[in-house]
Amino acid sequence: MSQSEPTALFAAEKAMMVVNVTQGTPEWRQARVGSLGASRVYDAVARTRTGWAASRASVLSDIVCERLTGAPVEVYITEAMRRGSALEPDARAAYVFQRDVDVELVGLVQHPRISGTHASPDGLVGSCGLVEIKCPATHAHLATLLTGTMPERYVTQCLWQLACTGRDWCDLVSYDNRLPEPLGLHVIRIERDKHRIDEVEVMVEEFLAEVDATIERLRLVAGGVEVIRAHATRQLEAAL
Repeated sequence: MSQSEPTALFAAEKAMMVVNVTQGTPEWRQARVGSLGASRVYDAVARTRTGWAASRASVLSDIVCERLTGAPVEVYITEAMRRGSALEPDARAAYVFQRDVDVELVGLVQHPRISGTHASPDGLVGSCGLVEIKCPATHAHLATLLTGTMPERYVTQCLWQLACTGRDWCDLVSYDNRLPEPLGLHVIRIERDKHRIDEVEVMVEEFLAEVDATIERLRLVAGGVEVIRAHATRQLEAAL
């Protein structure tokens, strides 16, 4: 069995289609090529008062490029992103200690019904939960402490992870090691919401259909270019 071959992993009596790769590795990045991940679902389905948000076109362009080239689109890594990745193991350990739970790492989980989309949770918790870790700037972390909320894009990400894994809840963790205990860790539980998940699934299916349609249009354009090229070649040969 290859390292990236989907296997069946049962949790909470529901099968998850897991791709056995380690997050952050080249194999993991390759396994995500052309697939809409949970972290980008919010941008893919975001709306303004007048229609789709500009972020939708950006995500669509990236996925089309990946499907046509077979390679991951390069993403600029900010210093904040590097810090978040470096702190994730510490945040996970703090969460495990505070909640007294077991967390199992997982690579990539494909959606059970919708092809071309996936989630990469920061861990499986027990038999029915997930954990998703954020390490924001201190002012953003303090805002979470004061309001008890986190940005809607993170909630949507957690809901999509639940859609892909079939689990019941996701603990959304905000972590900042620059603050004294107990201010450094805050957990918000996102419960499975079938109605909201159903709504997002419909929008994701529409988005992926648009991806397919865009690729088909590009193939038609390419076919037209080949026809023109062939015609020009015949004319040139006839003139010689």
